[in-house]
Parts: sequence; structure tokens; C-alpha cells
Amino acid sequence: MPSPDPAPHREAPLSLAALLFLAAYAVRVLVEDLPAWGKDVCHGAMALAWAVALLDLAVRWRRSRLGRAFPRHHPLALVVAVLPLLRPLQFVPVYEAVRRRWRRPALSVPARVITYTGIAVLMTGFSAALTVYWLERDAPGASIRDFGTAVWWTCSTLATVGYGDAVPVTVWGRVVAVALMACGIALLGAVTGAFSTYLLRAFAREPDEEREG
Repeated sequence: MPSPDPAPHREAPLSLAALLFLAAYAVRVLVEDLPAWGKDVCHGAMALAWAVALLDLAVRWRRSRLGRAFPRHHPLALVVAVLPLLRPLQFVPVYEAVRRRWRRPALSVPARVITYTGIAVLMTGFSAALTVYWLERDAPGASIRDFGTAVWWTCSTLATVGYGDAVPVTVWGRVVAVALMACGIALLGAVTGAFSTYLLRAFAREPDEEREG
């Protein structure tokens, strides 16, 4: 069965498309007095990035020969195509494809997990802060009315702290909050597991090093 993972030579345009989407989305949300032509440029850039992601999905879907079973076997590819901002979630398969192509030595599992988690936290957090700020800033009774507060809320939510000084009041804002809480728990668990694995391996090597000494 052909692999649906993105080929290394396609990664550059796909990554650029994801960055283009994020930049256009950020400008559209943060610049409140954006002129009409500026809004059109942002919307056009986002549509172009989306089209590139969907085209890549269509090519991989066709090459996989899975037909209607493709979404069941590769849900992440479908999610990333629908939401290009989540492209960092594909870091692991992309890294493996590039490493195999260029015959580079693999990073240790803890290093890969920590790198992947760091990228995912930055991109997911920034995207969530933009989305919540856009949804909440004009809502009646909202406590998230500036981007700085949205970033603070995102950090406390990802860390599963939840101080309660800034909370979303809209339905869609709370949907984003629930998704962010789930991401925070998963990412913290991944980092904790990777660090625990590193410690266990380090402690397991100590008896051998003591015997050699």
C-alpha cells in the first residue's frame, strides 16, 4: 500500500502554504482597521493556502488506493488539510520521511517528542489565541478583549492551570477552550512520558558504567 505521508520534495511548498495561511489569518484578526483591499488580500492568501493543502490531500488520497477508507486510516491527514494551522501535528511523519531521504541519523525518542511538542504548543497556542480573541473581543460581557489577554488565557489553558481571570463566554469560544484543554493534557503527558523515558534509560545505564569503572 503506498504511503500517504507527504514526500520530502513536497514539504517546502506545503510548509510555506501553512505559514502563509497563519500570517494572513493573524493580519486579518489583529488589524481591526484593515481596509477592504487588505481583507481581500488576506482572504485570497488563506484560500490559496487552503487550496494547496486540499490538493495535496487529494493526491495522497488517490495514491493510497484506500478509497473511502482513507479518512479512517489517516485521520490526521484529513484534519491538517481542513485546518492548515495544525500542520505541525504532522512533524513526526515529515521528519521521518526527510531523514530517510537524506540518510540522517535519527534523534532519540525523547528529543523527537520534546521537539514535536514544542512546535505543536507554539503553533496551536498562537492559533487558539487568535481564534479566541476574534470570537470574544466584541461579545457582551467578554473578559478577553485584547490579544495579550487571549495569549495569557491560552497559556493558562494549555498548562491546565485555569486561573479564571479570563474566560470565553461565547459558544464557539468555549468549543475552542475544550479543544485546547484536550491538547494541553495530551502535550503535557507526551513531555512527561518522554522525560520519564530519558530518566529510566539514564538510570539503567548507571550500573553498567559503575561496573566498567
